[in-house]
Amino acid sequence: MNKRSYTKIVKTCFRERFLFLLISIIGFLLLGPIFEEFIKIRIIMDIFLTITLISGIYAISKRKSIVIVAAFLTLPLFMSTWSNYFVENSSINFIGNCFGILFAAFTLIVIFSFIFRENEVTLNVICAAIVVYLLAAIMWAFIFTVLENIQPGSFTLAEGHMKFKDSRFLFIYYSFVTITTLGYGDIYPLTSKACSLSFLEAVFGQMYLAVIIARLVGIQITQSIGKK
Repeated sequence: MNKRSYTKIVKTCFRERFLFLLISIIGFLLLGPIFEEFIKIRIIMDIFLTITLISGIYAISKRKSIVIVAAFLTLPLFMSTWSNYFVENSSINFIGNCFGILFAAFTLIVIFSFIFRENEVTLNVICAAIVVYLLAAIMWAFIFTVLENIQPGSFTLAEGHMKFKDSRFLFIYYSFVTITTLGYGDIYPLTSKACSLSFLEAVFGQMYLAVIIARLVGIQITQSIGKK
């Protein structure tokens, strides 16, 4: 492979960096739980989470300063995830979840600003818009996890969900049900803090869809006028 071909591949990978992050998140949300249930190994979910974190850093790695901040915010979550295989420590897990919130929020801000700087609707922009929605739900899942750690009993679970009580996937499921306003009713908040956070996520989800659709449609109209 000559230098020109290598440079072209690198540029293509960087140009479609949000596609890689989107694939990683989908793998974490769908393939992780499926394989974990199939082979009964918890490490599968943690592997997919690690891939998602690395893909997240790569996706926003346009400037060195952003990479440094993202890596700093990712490290505690990474350490808490893998340290559980050596020693169980609720304090380490709590700190990891808190930094998971910060990392997700930071990544959301960077990607959201990228979307609003773009003047052309491309595959990368569309993937970035989807990533923001999915990543926001994951961020809220971390928030709900932290709340449950601080104030146990903030949420009530249907009997069938009791086996997932210590699973990260439980609050990911609840977060996506909330942000999409499905409201199955099998998990629901009991405290005022949990209720407030839940309806804030639901409002965020609806407002984001309205804003991002308006933004993408506006860009598309501008593109069409420019081509004419």
